[in-house]
Amino acid sequence: MMGVIEDICKVLPDVIGMIVPIWVAVVFGVLVGWLWRPKWARSAIKNLAIPTKSSFVASSEPSTIVCSEISDTSSSSKLDGEMKNFVGEEDLKHISKLVNETDGGPAWIGMMDKSTSNMSYQAWRRDPETGPPQYRSRTVYEDMSPEMMRDFFWDDEFRLKWDDMLLEAETIEECPNDGTMVVKWVRKFPFFCSDREYIIGRRIWESGKAYYCVTKGVQYPSVPRRTKPRRVDLYYSSWLIRAVESRKGDGQMSACEVLLFHHEDMGIPWEIAKLGVRQGMWGAVKKVDRGLRRYQKHMASGAPLSHCAYMAHINSKICTDRLKQLENTSNDSQEIVTCEQTVNDEKKPSGKNIPKLLVVGGAIALACTIDRGLLSKAVILGVARRFAKVGRRL
Repeated sequence: MMGVIEDICKVLPDVIGMIVPIWVAVVFGVLVGWLWRPKWARSAIKNLAIPTKSSFVASSEPSTIVCSEISDTSSSSKLDGEMKNFVGEEDLKHISKLVNETDGGPAWIGMMDKSTSNMSYQAWRRDPETGPPQYRSRTVYEDMSPEMMRDFFWDDEFRLKWDDMLLEAETIEECPNDGTMVVKWVRKFPFFCSDREYIIGRRIWESGKAYYCVTKGVQYPSVPRRTKPRRVDLYYSSWLIRAVESRKGDGQMSACEVLLFHHEDMGIPWEIAKLGVRQGMWGAVKKVDRGLRRYQKHMASGAPLSHCAYMAHINSKICTDRLKQLENTSNDSQEIVTCEQTVNDEKKPSGKNIPKLLVVGGAIALACTIDRGLLSKAVILGVARRFAKVGRRL
């Protein structure tokens, strides 16, 4: 009997060591979720029901993909005047300044430098005084033309085939004169957050063989807000696409360079969002590359252009001198306003000065709930432990 008791005493610390982190994750996950989205928490409690076996089976199945195109009754003609205000020369000037690092923002901090046999990738981040973290990346794709890259980014119909985070993509309105579009996206988020809805204005300028592709969140009152999915107002994601020399050393301009500038306020504390971006970045980049190569083969097979890709061919031409003239004009602020905040029903969480306890709890919650391979659980927990030390910053 004494031997059994001794064995139990030896095993007990290990059992406790396994159980305690699980309970800590549950408590912190509930706490963080409650503080982030109190309306969501109240709604969840109100509608709480005991899940059945069939509900678990249904939740494990792939989400239904929806892609809507504008109908014949859409009044795209009225956009000739209206949509030019959504995405205009101020946006072109802004991305041009970002490309040449003359926008007056803080210095970029290197995050990543990786490559594969047919692609190289570099990424930087900076934290402005106000607003969410901003990201800059440079990707060079071998054996790729700028035109193919441009069409790929614009092709929402094909994106639904390779981007499993995109649930819905709908063209709301478009301008046949300059190619400006307003689209609605719904993106999938981990289950402790509701999915996110984006109303995006986008337009392309061509300068020589370089394409300036601007996409940003815009106000669109005719699309009402819903409790779910949650609307993301502050969103900016724009590219410069151009041909560059291949790293094969043959002197051919057969590679395509993509400079991407991205930031958004997803309604998640920014320090926690940075954990997800940092750990999921390389996996996301490789997923884009796989989708791009599928698209390349798809178009090589003789498949027709989708409507969205066709709209990428309607763009505004701008000469180099005019582009330089725009860039040399001063900005009233360091960052162009992408969408005026009008949400009154829920307060956006601040990304700075959040208690360390909540960041650690959020990191643990992420590690214990995300199971799709986007984030590395071990790394998140490691970062959380390091963050808990006094004086450490992410």
